[in-house]
Amino acid sequence: MTARIYRPAPNAMQSGRGKSKQWVLVFEQATAREIEPLMGYTASSDTQAQVRLSFPTLEDAEGYARSNGIPYSVQPAHTPTPKRASYPDNFRSDRKTPWTH
Repeated sequence: MTARIYRPAPNAMQSGRGKSKQWVLVFEQATAREIEPLMGYTASSDTQAQVRLSFPTLEDAEGYARSNGIPYSVQPAHTPTPKRASYPDNFRSDRKTPWTH
């Protein structure tokens, strides 16, 4: 069972950077999910898919995977480009789209 090591992106609904500084190790699903006949939930007998481990650095996550003999793949961290936004720019006369009201 392979593991995936990545650094999650920040939440798009908030401006903060919470939970995006740590590296996460998750296991890939070994079996497909199936629909439970009684309640209609999706279920899986694979308990490793529920494991989610957090590490402060990429080296710590790779070290954990190596020491436990877990094959892994690393996804590079996505660093967003900062977007400059200024409130007075909304009222500039040379806007790309005209002000409408």
